[in-house]
Amino acid sequence: MATYLNLAMSVTSVALIAIILIQSRGAGLGGLGGGGDMGGSGYHVRRGIERLLFTITIGLSIVFFLLAILNVVLGS
Repeated sequence: MATYLNLAMSVTSVALIAIILIQSRGAGLGGLGGGGDMGGSGYHVRRGIERLLFTITIGLSIVFFLLAILNVVLGS
């Protein structure tokens, strides 16, 4: 059981790192359709792929957190 938990945590952490790196590289994804940032002002609405990546990041971080707690509780 401990081996599967460690493997799941490893896969989740690599996926989380990859998604975060994609987001930081794609910081200009909003400007892809011509909506360039005018001086970096104020409120930014996530749409399309940015919203999907944000949602996946939240989901993966919750899964990673739950796996870490489960790993501690089971004492592996």
